[in-house]
Amino acid sequence: MAQIDSLSANEFQVYLNEDVVPGVFRVCGFIPFKLEVRPGVSNVVREPFKLAKMVQRDPALPFNRWLQETLAGKQDIVRPTRTLVIVALDDGVESRRWTVTGAWISEISYSDFNSASGELVEEVVTIHFDDIQETWAGDQLAKS
Repeated sequence: MAQIDSLSANEFQVYLNEDVVPGVFRVCGFIPFKLEVRPGVSNVVREPFKLAKMVQRDPALPFNRWLQETLAGKQDIVRPTRTLVIVALDDGVESRRWTVTGAWISEISYSDFNSASGELVEEVVTIHFDDIQETWAGDQLAKS
């Protein structure tokens, strides 16, 4: 009997440069490949995605430093960039990896502050990027 090979949505890790980003709740709208085809033209479209994580106090944490640099940049067109890596796990074993290069933050928002709620406040960042390289576990070929 063939074994079902699938991923559970709650098994993943996110790295910022080479540091694990703790407290990531979800990655939303992640489209590693989208091709726009028009007569005579085809272009790879790089749509932004969102990363929702818990708010953390320590300003020295790598993600908080990236947020501070982004806020300090104000309207400057040159944004602080990082490399993000999203790793899908299957029973704790890496099955796929997406390396997002030239990642920069265009928006920072927060979930509702609500005195009647026991939920953690979420920090939601919208991330744009230059490129994504997808790597399959056990496969030497990578897709860009």
